[in-house]
Amino acid sequence: MSNNKQFWPEIKVEPPGPAAEKVISQDRRYVMQSFARWYPMVAEKGKGMFVYDKDGNKYLDFNAGIAVMALGHSNPQVTKAIISQTRKLTHYSFTDFLYEPAVALAEKLSEIAPQGRNTKAFFGNSGAEANEAMIKAARWSTKRSYILAFTGSFHGRTLGAVSLTASKPVQRRGFGPLLPGVEHVPFPYCYRCPFALEPESCGMYCVDYIQEQLFDKYLPADETALFLAEAIQGEGGYVPAPDGYFGKLKRLLDANDIPLGIDEVQSGVGRTGKWFAIEHYGVKPDYISMAKALAGGLPLGVLLGRDDLMGLEPGSHASTFGGNPVACSAANAVLGQIKELKILKHVADVGDYLKQRLVELQDRFPLIGDVRGKGLMIGVELVRDPKSKEPADKELAELLLRSWKRGLAIIGSGRSVLRFAPPLIVQKGHIDCAIELLGQELKSIEGGRGN
Repeated sequence: MSNNKQFWPEIKVEPPGPAAEKVISQDRRYVMQSFARWYPMVAEKGKGMFVYDKDGNKYLDFNAGIAVMALGHSNPQVTKAIISQTRKLTHYSFTDFLYEPAVALAEKLSEIAPQGRNTKAFFGNSGAEANEAMIKAARWSTKRSYILAFTGSFHGRTLGAVSLTASKPVQRRGFGPLLPGVEHVPFPYCYRCPFALEPESCGMYCVDYIQEQLFDKYLPADETALFLAEAIQGEGGYVPAPDGYFGKLKRLLDANDIPLGIDEVQSGVGRTGKWFAIEHYGVKPDYISMAKALAGGLPLGVLLGRDDLMGLEPGSHASTFGGNPVACSAANAVLGQIKELKILKHVADVGDYLKQRLVELQDRFPLIGDVRGKGLMIGVELVRDPKSKEPADKELAELLLRSWKRGLAIIGSGRSVLRFAPPLIVQKGHIDCAIELLGQELKSIEGGRGN
């Protein structure tokens, strides 16, 4: 463990302090409370791996603004690109005109696209917008209507995207009727197999299920426009598909000419140690969507699709602010920094170290039922009993609050999963600090449970 002060947070006033409390009160009065916040943190500024609140407390950031700040806070090169572009042009609507930052970004993305270079980009403002564009592009291109998605998935909260989302009832309750023609199938969540099978002997039955229970019974495969999936489920609990799964799924889809779309909004832009999580599975998707980490904290969503699936006619789909020149300049800087700093290799290395340290915690605390993930996208599932696997949702809430008050800003996922998504620049010293703080709080929580 590192005791070097540069890796550690500093709490000066028990959060939330008086300055934060004032903002919290104003928020309750003036802002629609449709957000499910993990704890009342009022961020003021950020630098590198740390975020500071209104009262001067310094937090070690292990959520990166929900997997957004890939290069940490206030990255000098990204900041420079943003300032430079704002001095030239802040907006002129890529929907109706052209400018270089967006075109340059489209070219850069084609160079790293898992589909290969024969791709075209559509620019929006968020991951939800990118997924909405995917739905429309797939339906327009295939002249088909049905769409498949996974249970446990999260694709956004706009009406089309939330119709495919299936991770929590609260995300859909009260908003029906939703988009017609959407069907969900079980995700290969091996720790909680929906078919009660074992991964060593199941033969990826969850793919066979799609053929046997959908295509053979009621869903015409030749009327299915798209299967939209996450290679690693995000809001569903940081659940990676098992090796070999997407290979078998792609063969089924290809046999029926159904495009595969991969939602890389949370898992893309280097988070797993590759540009995109689907690359771990050796599969070339037909579409990918991305957002979050792409533009260094500025709003930008991109749909990247095969040329032949992106031929929509002029006027059929657009976005006034999509492809904003400032956001695109930031994204160009982000991609450049990831290459220049060899971030992908770094993520693979420190990701292995983080997983190793988390497995060490698992050996000490029965509350940890599963450790899983790739690179710096790792989920730690908390359970009340290792045999029954009862979700420890109350314990998760307590652990997050306790950790935040100690200076570790980490959040959850799924029902009872601790979500590790720090900035990609995280060092082993930061990881040691996080593990030390979590270990102390896990010990207190388990002690309170009588273990």
